[in-house]
Amino acid sequence: MRVAILQTAGVLGTVEPNLERLAEKAAEAGERGVRLLVCPELYLTGYNLEPAMMTRLAETAGGPAAKRVAEIAQQNGIAVVYGYAERDGSAVYNAAQLINSDGRMLANYRKSHLYGDLEQRWFSPGNALVCAELDGVSVGILICYDIEFPEPARSLALDGAALLLVPTALTKPRDFVAHTLVPARAWEDQLFVVYADRCGSEGDLDYVGLSTIAGPDGKILAQAGESESLLIADLDFSARERARRLFNYLEERRPELYRE
Repeated sequence: MRVAILQTAGVLGTVEPNLERLAEKAAEAGERGVRLLVCPELYLTGYNLEPAMMTRLAETAGGPAAKRVAEIAQQNGIAVVYGYAERDGSAVYNAAQLINSDGRMLANYRKSHLYGDLEQRWFSPGNALVCAELDGVSVGILICYDIEFPEPARSLALDGAALLLVPTALTKPRDFVAHTLVPARAWEDQLFVVYADRCGSEGDLDYVGLSTIAGPDGKILAQAGESESLLIADLDFSARERARRLFNYLEERRPELYRE
């Protein structure tokens, strides 16, 4: 499976230019044989917004922006994962949605580990992990801070996920997450991790960039710099079996010793 990350600064506080950029890059990715394009956390709105603005821009999972993303996916024959602010009744969630190449929604995930005071003021936490099947591959979704806890990734791996998609908004100076934690999660859970960061700045936040695609052997298959880029890698899922022949972490666990 050929996958791509759209690492971009985006436009803060307005959705339409970000949808236009997505359409442009989805077309480029589709022409280059990409089957799945992953965008950063809160891609549609930007990340560093005041709560009132975030609430105003939030949409339902099947709202106008989702319909436009579905059109883009279908027009270019490419699946898309994008971060957005999801409205559900009076609650707003930091969410990511997976749209298939035929325009169908395959999964919607709400960030469960909210980072810092800002996110805890902005959003309600999600309370469920999700997996979906894309092109015959079991895919899990996490968002940013979620990947910094070992349990969510391990839980998804135990549920059969072979590919973990992680829209993120990693800020400086925490580049160790991209360099160290993301490959470690891929290695210890013996799956692929696609970690899609923002770049540039929003107000007082400077983003790391360093979007990363890591394999089940812990090696980085592709990594961006600090500027906008379309990062592409080919995933060979037989690599998971080769990794498990060396160290079968999932089957050799002893959960009877671990706390719930």
